[in-house]
Amino acid sequence: MPNGAQALIRTLVDSGVTTCFTNPGTSEMHFVAALDSVPEMRAVLALFEGVATGAADGYARMSDRPGATLLHLGSGLGNGLANLHNARKGRVPVVNIVGDHATHHTKYDAQLQSDIETVARNVSSWVRTSQSPAALAGDAVEAIAAAHGPPGQVATLILPADVSWSDGAEPAGPPELATPPVASGEVVEEAVRALRGRGRTAILLGGRALREPGLVAAGRIAAATGAQLLAEVFPTRLERGAGLPPVERVAYLAELASVQLAGLKHLILVDAKAPVSFFAYPGKRSYLVPDGCEVHELAASTDDALGSLGALVAALDAGGFEAARQEPSRPERPTGPLTADKVCQAIGAVLPEGAIVSDESQTSGVTLAAHTAGAPRHDLLALTGGAIGQGLPVAVGAAIACPGRPVLALEGDGSAMYTIQSLWTMAREQLDVTAVIMNNRSYAILEIELERVGAERPGPTAKEQLDLAGPDLDFVQIASGLGVSSVRVDTADDLLAALERAIAEPGPHLIEAVVPSVYSGLKLRAMPHALRVLEKLPRPIAKAAKSRFFP
Repeated sequence: MPNGAQALIRTLVDSGVTTCFTNPGTSEMHFVAALDSVPEMRAVLALFEGVATGAADGYARMSDRPGATLLHLGSGLGNGLANLHNARKGRVPVVNIVGDHATHHTKYDAQLQSDIETVARNVSSWVRTSQSPAALAGDAVEAIAAAHGPPGQVATLILPADVSWSDGAEPAGPPELATPPVASGEVVEEAVRALRGRGRTAILLGGRALREPGLVAAGRIAAATGAQLLAEVFPTRLERGAGLPPVERVAYLAELASVQLAGLKHLILVDAKAPVSFFAYPGKRSYLVPDGCEVHELAASTDDALGSLGALVAALDAGGFEAARQEPSRPERPTGPLTADKVCQAIGAVLPEGAIVSDESQTSGVTLAAHTAGAPRHDLLALTGGAIGQGLPVAVGAAIACPGRPVLALEGDGSAMYTIQSLWTMAREQLDVTAVIMNNRSYAILEIELERVGAERPGPTAKEQLDLAGPDLDFVQIASGLGVSSVRVDTADDLLAALERAIAEPGPHLIEAVVPSVYSGLKLRAMPHALRVLEKLPRPIAKAAKSRFFP
């Protein structure tokens, strides 16, 4: 009979979990040794647990099946929590295998002993410590089923060392996965009444509704009723570009989101939550749905979003309407000294067909959506939970899930440093990832937030907490030390050449783009509906709003 670790890996593989991102320690050595007995399992080593958990997230987003991790005890799990938080908020299926001390050893409270279950519950919807080799495979099946959901979830299976090394285990067959329900007739009819009623109506899409079939169905509804299509602020996976129905993301800035949503009488939710402010601010609203707007939930995260949209299309007799499609377009190739806007413009000018964009560019990427709207179709993976350090690991997982597709990781300099070890895994696995680091030598997003929260005028000590200069980060040297070909650029012409070279050549590349901070002026054209609404407001109000947010 196989030992526990062998039976566990066989159960994972037979259930479709075939890639495990690892950062193991002593307690996980029998799992590591068992990998050779199940060659169908691909094990990918990460130098930091946050890379492993973020990569499992990116892998699951693009493969539509759970990514797995192998982590070392409670401390290792703790190191990976930030990106598991992002996976939880994005409703992404992840199966964590977390090693523990042997059951008979726990009473001694050794140096690495901790309450792993308590750590895991911060981010996991399902947690269990397996108690015997005989029970291990069944526990794994339940973990896999829980991860699948719906909705997708983080499931954590804790594996004591003696359960892993002991004989007496048997692999188990794959789980029966739950079938999500379609919206009831009453729910669909309520949405029909809202769409056919008076007043402005919007449909807010999230989750799987932001893939092409969901976008097409929602686009038919919009064409038939005049409803506006919106997407979550930070989508888990958004299919976009030429030939796909366009959808406008709700703005990150609550003030701008309020402008987008102003005047709504009905808001229909499809696998999305009603919009709220990312943070609380003195004297400002947290719940962004305007007063007098009625909220209708067509499909919750536990429901079949696509099936529910299809039912609404049928109830509206909208099947004969054509969804609007994004026309192909490219921005002009920029020239001259680099700015953050020119970096986004250059990406739009050269983005290849089928690209996957892991976007954690923070303030520097505010115009990316506008410049890539008509680019060849691509997938956008956003920072779902707001915990920075996601962009590079998610790119690793996406590249492993989709080896035939180019991956672009667009990063801020501060967030890149959280999980810069990702570059080593990219080099080791020879992944086709191009990382573009927007180096403005500051936490620019926090400069904005410092003003928005109404803090007192910052002095020199406060400013130092937001400044990344002195010493200046040198991403070319860092990348070189981690085995990735790299270059620094400070002109648009050099950036274009570097992008085209990186896209054409196999393997990972890093481009450090030195740009000034965009704090001095964000771009309204990144949010076209907000601009249209501002233009309709009384002139003094519109002027004040523009000068306040876009000096």
